[in-house]
Amino acid sequence: MAASILTKNSLTFLENYLNNAAPTGYEWDGQKIWMDYLKPYVDEFITDTYGTAVGVINPNAKYKVVIEGHADEISWYVNYISDDGLLYVVRNGGSDHQIAPSKIVNIHTKKGIVKGVFGWPAIHTRNKAKEEAPKPDNIFIDVGCKTKKDVEKMGIHVGCVITYPDEFHILNKDKFVCRALDNRMGGFMIAEVARLLHKNKKKLPFGLYITNSVQEEIGLRGAQMIAERIQPDAAIVTDVTHDTTTPMINKKTQGHAEIGEGPVIAYAPAVQQKLRDLIVDTAEENKIPFQRAALSRATGTDTDAFAYSNMGVASALISLPLRYMHTTVEMVHQDDVENVIKLIYESLLKMKNGDNYSYFE
Repeated sequence: MAASILTKNSLTFLENYLNNAAPTGYEWDGQKIWMDYLKPYVDEFITDTYGTAVGVINPNAKYKVVIEGHADEISWYVNYISDDGLLYVVRNGGSDHQIAPSKIVNIHTKKGIVKGVFGWPAIHTRNKAKEEAPKPDNIFIDVGCKTKKDVEKMGIHVGCVITYPDEFHILNKDKFVCRALDNRMGGFMIAEVARLLHKNKKKLPFGLYITNSVQEEIGLRGAQMIAERIQPDAAIVTDVTHDTTTPMINKKTQGHAEIGEGPVIAYAPAVQQKLRDLIVDTAEENKIPFQRAALSRATGTDTDAFAYSNMGVASALISLPLRYMHTTVEMVHQDDVENVIKLIYESLLKMKNGDNYSYFE
């Protein structure tokens, strides 16, 4: 078995980065952790108004390549406080209402974190003949208050953001489990690419922009903004994709992908074919296991934002297979994490300065 490319320091960073809350619109504390780790491996940083962070290697180079992940995690907002002191919520990103009942939450206020729980009627009290499922309009948070006034005294108000406190752990030696692996793993993996380039003293013939975008979970907004700022020539995006081998997933519609079987290389209109072919060739030449996915009109990732920016940017998507997306027990395989890092790293070494991936040369 090959030695792991992840160091003890890498895993410490990953744990700290994942355990920190960074909901959409409030990513900055997580970005600071990410930038502190990346600092020894880059020449400078770019940050923008909404919090996207970019570590740059060779900032004066004319030709620019982006490697990208997104920093935000799904969450909830306080939407309404009832007279009897219960909180009703609205999504910030694609939060799953079905997993909410019985979950502990952190409510972020100016006074600090306030703990609460998503309540739910006991099984004994529910109508067995007509069970009501959790829905966005009936789930609620109990913070132990009897009145709206008591809630407000705690610093809670409409608009406070709510996250889950579930923390990182390793299951059965090689499965990483946590909330927000979607897609803080992307930020971790691109940072590890930068570390390996530095460690191995690799000099790239172009500028490399290691980009940790914000607000992907509400429509790729951070990537849209930073693509206009950087104006790259090419972009390799990494995100998560569904492991489709668990129960209740239809492979005929979702395709086949499995944790532990390698990165997933996307085929889609937004994916520039020559850049994708370079990545596939790189995987085959370096014996990096990989899977393939066919996507339809859009990838649903920041790939779309980069591809269609600035009159067109050659873009590709390398995904990390993940189980239980948008839950608090998202799961990935360590081997896949390492192979995504290797595939991006080796693809960068294969890329040439000035490539435009034109079909008409």
